Amino acid sequence: MFSRALLFLPLISLLGLTSCQPKAEQGFVPMFHANDLHGWVNANCAPETWSIKDGVISCTGFPTGALRTEKQYENFILEAEWRHLTEAGNSGIFVWGTPISSPGVPFLRGIEVQILDHGYMKKADPKKPKWFTTHGDVFPIHGATMAPHGEHNGQRSFPSEERSKPSPEWNHYRIEANNGRITLAVNGKVVSGGDNCNYRKGYLALESEGAPVEFRNVRIKELPSTNAVPEVTAPLDQGWKALYTGLDFRHWIKPAAGGDKWTTADWQIKVAASQTGPALWSEESFGDCEIIADINLPKGTDLTKPAAGLCVRGLSHPLVMFGQGKASIVLGPDQVKAGQWYRVKATLKGKTAQVLITEPKDENPQTFEVTVDMGAQGRIGLADLTQAVSYSNIYVRELEASDPPTTPTAKAE
Repeated sequence: MFSRALLFLPLISLLGLTSCQPKAEQGFVPMFHANDLHGWVNANCAPETWSIKDGVISCTGFPTGALRTEKQYENFILEAEWRHLTEAGNSGIFVWGTPISSPGVPFLRGIEVQILDHGYMKKADPKKPKWFTTHGDVFPIHGATMAPHGEHNGQRSFPSEERSKPSPEWNHYRIEANNGRITLAVNGKVVSGGDNCNYRKGYLALESEGAPVEFRNVRIKELPSTNAVPEVTAPLDQGWKALYTGLDFRHWIKPAAGGDKWTTADWQIKVAASQTGPALWSEESFGDCEIIADINLPKGTDLTKPAAGLCVRGLSHPLVMFGQGKASIVLGPDQVKAGQWYRVKATLKGKTAQVLITEPKDENPQTFEVTVDMGAQGRIGLADLTQAVSYSNIYVRELEASDPPTTPTAKAE
């Protein structure tokens, strides 16, 4: 009798365990295949930054950047498990984001759901007001807006409880996003969020930011549309291709003379101050195309002299120059200032170049149109004009004859 009872114990235990588990919620679909990244776009990282094996998405953390979805999402429930592999690791999930980086940063514009390890709090200055936590902050970044729930700093919503687990334990996030409202549940309980989000339709992305992190069981359930209007919808991807890996000079030709002046610094390419040297040229040549390049003029840059520039079609003198010198478009101290990032967007069709110059968060770009005596094809170049500057977010997309001209608005990206 005793032995028969023992035989039934495993079955009783199994039935009890099953009855305690919640019923599987219907309507979810996995966002990743078991062993490939189909359906996702490497926005601005190296090919080796992101990988997947047996359903676990691995990120090296370098360079800083994002892996985003191919399609946009409006209203949805997203669930994901994540863990940091080192103490003080940093990562995040971007919601309703842009297809490429915002001007002057490696991050997509949108709403960020923070993924921080507890060890990161050691970096906080206890004498200063609290401006972040390591338990699930939600906040808008780089031009996005949100009305935060609960305790907050600015637009950053702090979690109501400390529920996340430290590295290397797994954590569970449930993000509900509907009609501009977002909430985050950490390990089973809603702790933070916000209302009136702009954008409220866009791309979803996983963030790489300096530390190895893993994700698994990433799934999504789409909810009915609330018909987000264009003003609160992120721009669609237009086929942009990143030309810089964030790690090295793959896809670029360093000059034989003065090549050591050019260095990589995570998401930036830097050129040191010295005598004028050859440009850093792309390996690939392009014909009619649109080019994006962000240029940083450090504090102290002398804008009465040549400072930085974007070269096109292999021409030795820049299409756009920051500072004063020989170029098709010259932006002197009356038009730009030191200590600032600028986004250059150049549309080349035949011998015509349309150029937009935008500051971060500025919706009113400076616009130019010039005719340039240039060949049908050529390389893209980053100019070395004696002063120390940084370049970043270098993208290109090739144009067809039927493609319309650039619309002069900063919201294009």
